[in-house]
Amino acid sequence: MAKPADVSTKRLISLAPNNWVKWVTNLAGLEVRQDYRVINLWEVDVKITLEQPLPSLLPFVPILKGGEDETIIREALLLLQADEQLSQLETVLAFFATFVLDSALVQEIMRWDMAVLRESPWYQEILQQGEKQGEEIGERKDRISSIELCLEVKFGDEGLKFMPKISEISDLETLKTIQRSILTVQSLEELRLVMGNL
Repeated sequence: MAKPADVSTKRLISLAPNNWVKWVTNLAGLEVRQDYRVINLWEVDVKITLEQPLPSLLPFVPILKGGEDETIIREALLLLQADEQLSQLETVLAFFATFVLDSALVQEIMRWDMAVLRESPWYQEILQQGEKQGEEIGERKDRISSIELCLEVKFGDEGLKFMPKISEISDLETLKTIQRSILTVQSLEELRLVMGNL
């Protein structure tokens, strides 16, 4: 017989209307239940966050109810900067601020110098991901262009009829396989068989 066990009941922050959610499951013959409350940040009044204070909500000030004002965002920034542990959340505040303010104004509010921003690990990671994605896109375009040239040289206009299907392929290894196949097959029929097996 399953015994009810109330593992945890959490009330995140008592700011929003009652919108409790229950999660119940059985674990090793025990009924496990967790109650939690969903808080829609855009329904939370920004004044509560600044007056109480609720430091965990400071980075979200721009998306709180009434938080789209420049002076309020500046106040939230000052509160974040005053706490050494929270000062690292300035970037999160800036991110959400760009939803409600112009990017140039956000940079001014944050007093960000782009040279300093470029040194941040977050910026470096985003930059690396962007560079990698750009390289992959460039390599794909080059590969498709090379395939098109190979098809035209080897098979003429008939070979170019494969290009619409090939252009839809994004996987670089598949494109390399196609290019190698074009160089090794002797006829369009052989190429059709190769393309059919991909």
